[in-house]
Amino acid sequence: MDIDAWVWWLIGAVGLGIPLVLTAMPEFGMFAVGALAASGTAALGVHVTGQVLVFAVVSVALIAVVRPIANRHRSQRPQFASGVDALRGRTATVLERVDAHGGRIKLAGEVWSARTLDEESVFEAGRQVDVVEIDGATAVVI
Repeated sequence: MDIDAWVWWLIGAVGLGIPLVLTAMPEFGMFAVGALAASGTAALGVHVTGQVLVFAVVSVALIAVVRPIANRHRSQRPQFASGVDALRGRTATVLERVDAHGGRIKLAGEVWSARTLDEESVFEAGRQVDVVEIDGATAVVI
């Protein structure tokens, strides 16, 4: 039994897809797409030289185009903050008098212990304050 060339290219594409899944290296995926393109070319009856050329051109083109885009996206910081980073800059309501030694605020629907950033500031209940940072489980406010 003689196996057609397009089947070999398809097997090669699957073989290149396995390391993509195991290592999360996108280059393997680009080579797998090149092998799929070569498989299609073989199914159309193109000579082996043309198949290898299609594989090489598609693989190199994907690496040249997709890789810089992926690297650019990977190096960008996320546009959203989460956890305590999301609480910085938020406004809170003073529940119990807040001074340099402590107090209570309502921040993002939760009650937090709080203290002022400087020694002189004092905020009475009902006042709106801004969260400067989170120090452990204490919000530092101004």
